Amino acid sequence: MQERRTAKRIRTNLKARWEGLISQGDGSINDLSSTGCFVLSGGDVTEGELIRLEIHLPNRIVFVWGYIVYEIYEMGFALRFAFATEEEMHELEGLVDDLAAR
Repeated sequence: MQERRTAKRIRTNLKARWEGLISQGDGSINDLSSTGCFVLSGGDVTEGELIRLEIHLPNRIVFVWGYIVYEIYEMGFALRFAFATEEEMHELEGLVDDLAAR
């Protein structure tokens, strides 16, 4: 099977908090790229749902929006980021580069 992802991905363990239309929860991000992430967390989410995600970094909190790509019941969900501006996308690319360099 050919890999469809094009953005650089990093394995990480970042604390996160998310909020959807019906539910919210805490979790951790174990896979991150400039286009999306996987959040380890239980909760009631559905494919296509818009989620607000807080990514807790050592020195700040980053807020991003994204759409649920898929869910694995009681394990977590994949999120594809939705950027309002190109600047937001470049900021997240820089964040991923900084985390990868550590």
